[in-house]
Amino acid sequence: MLYYLFDFLDQTYDLPGAGVFRYITFRAAMAVITSLLIGMVFGKRLIDRLQRLQVGETVRDLGLDGQSQKAGTPTMGGLIILLSIIVPTLLWAKLDNIYIILMLITTVWMGAIGFLDDYIKVFKKDKKGLRGIFKVIGQIGLGLIVGSTLYFHPAVTVKQQLPQAELQAWEAAGGPSFGNAEKSTKTTLPFLKNNEFDYAVFTDWMGDAGKPFTAVVYVLAVIFIITAVSNGANLTDGLDGLATGTSAIAGTALLVLAYVSGSIVFSSYLNIMYIPDSGELVIFSAAFVGAAIGFLWYNSFPAQVFMGDTGSLAIGAIIAVLALAVRKEFLLPIISGIFLAENLSVIMQVSYFKYTKKKYGEGRRIFLMSPLHHHYQKKGYPETKIVTRFWIVGIMLAVLAIATLKLR
Repeated sequence: MLYYLFDFLDQTYDLPGAGVFRYITFRAAMAVITSLLIGMVFGKRLIDRLQRLQVGETVRDLGLDGQSQKAGTPTMGGLIILLSIIVPTLLWAKLDNIYIILMLITTVWMGAIGFLDDYIKVFKKDKKGLRGIFKVIGQIGLGLIVGSTLYFHPAVTVKQQLPQAELQAWEAAGGPSFGNAEKSTKTTLPFLKNNEFDYAVFTDWMGDAGKPFTAVVYVLAVIFIITAVSNGANLTDGLDGLATGTSAIAGTALLVLAYVSGSIVFSSYLNIMYIPDSGELVIFSAAFVGAAIGFLWYNSFPAQVFMGDTGSLAIGAIIAVLALAVRKEFLLPIISGIFLAENLSVIMQVSYFKYTKKKYGEGRRIFLMSPLHHHYQKKGYPETKIVTRFWIVGIMLAVLAIATLKLR
């Protein structure tokens, strides 16, 4: 909203300094500051409110050190994260930008599903919360919205660099490095020289008749990615500050990727596809990182508040949709490597337990406990050490993801 106000003042009254609001970097910095202030100021008030309402966490006895001390800690703190994302985005981003609209829908949609789950657990005293099938339906619904928008919306386009011979001729004449904006289902594959992958490859064999099915393939891929990353974030939210810090790191990596993908200068230099209008995602990403760090102020060990599913389902979906929007979804196993490891640890544990129980009559385990962070707790590692080391791994993975822009 402030962008439009100061743009009007600059054009109508030539207000000194108003032009700075046109710069993405300035608005991103303001979004970070705003989200931090909201998180830290509003966060304390919400925590006090939750304590008065006795909205405390019910902790299952898993035999883990320090577990009993967490009982009664206010939950549903994900509301702090949601507010710290939405308000700065509304203030500093261009609200007619399709990518910003999509990210706001993602935040509200998954935040609402998570809130409903937490509400049932806390106020209805049902430890199971919202039935898993309804969570999956919600994730599928979001996937349908995101996938259909990215595939069909006319403003979602890419520009690709011209062929080398043509590019040299254009550059010598001072012309553009990129062709015209076009609809495309191409995305980025890391570590490869010809680093583009087109979802249409699955339907090319059908000729023109396969074009409608390309949309189906793409939307199904989007649904899978959103569901996987959202559930991964949900599983990671088991130690104080673990999911929050990991999300801030992943969000920072995506902020960088959004900036270079939305800049024609950096896209040309890095020889990557240029995505018009995606630069606005930098403002959203900045708000997301600021919200995570602001929440970490109260969520770090010993946590004064837990995000609950209100926060964890939303942050996972946000990371997934950000990656899809800048066409870097194949980098998610690196950017969200911690989420992936947590997901895989549960899948491996459950699958192996069922297999051995069927084969030997007794279920066996790969890990002492899953998700993975509980395995290290069982081995006797202090909670703070586990979280810190997971953060370090997350930083290494984020740096690697950014480095793939040149590692080809």
